[in-house]
Amino acid sequence: MKLLIRALFFIFGLAIMTFGVCMTIKVAEIGVGAWDALNVSLTEKVGLSVGKWVMIDGAVLVIVVSLLLKKRPDLLSLLTIIIIGSLVDFWLGTVFELFEVNQWIGKIGMLLIGILIIGFGASIYIQAKFPQSPIDNFMLAIKERFHVNLMVAKTIGEITALIPAFFLNGPISYGTIVITFTVGPAIQLFFPFFEKLMVRLQAKY
Repeated sequence: MKLLIRALFFIFGLAIMTFGVCMTIKVAEIGVGAWDALNVSLTEKVGLSVGKWVMIDGAVLVIVVSLLLKKRPDLLSLLTIIIIGSLVDFWLGTVFELFEVNQWIGKIGMLLIGILIIGFGASIYIQAKFPQSPIDNFMLAIKERFHVNLMVAKTIGEITALIPAFFLNGPISYGTIVITFTVGPAIQLFFPFFEKLMVRLQAKY
């Protein structure tokens, strides 16, 4: 039963988180997160869907993390990124295919609500303690390999995606800065509630 609870947290958390990600991608012209900027630009320049590029990026990062830490590749994290990429394509191809957001105030609203939803979903999925996405593992690998704190590691990880996104004319703007500095606090906002909920559920069942 405890494994089922963790699996539900994992799946529902990822579903909610990717919905929020797609909200920010929908208004990409005002800027999206670093890795999303890279994936959107690759979709526009090369082809394939955004979700497919999420998976490809993830597979590359699994190898990079393995090299950084001199360990075997964490193949289970590939499952997480496959689920994330599939959900991104699902949301973009269904819900977010049905409407356009043209007004500036609407785009700002979508961005801010999307950030809150990302934080909400991520704070749920993290409780499952299942394999993390390769992007998260990449940040942790940078921290361990170069002996820097998490903020520096996260910044290096973001720059790793921003540089190729910039040269591909990806959707980098003020929204990118907003996302970079607000997703963490958004996760922290909801995290304590779902942490307590997970403890209560596991104690009950």
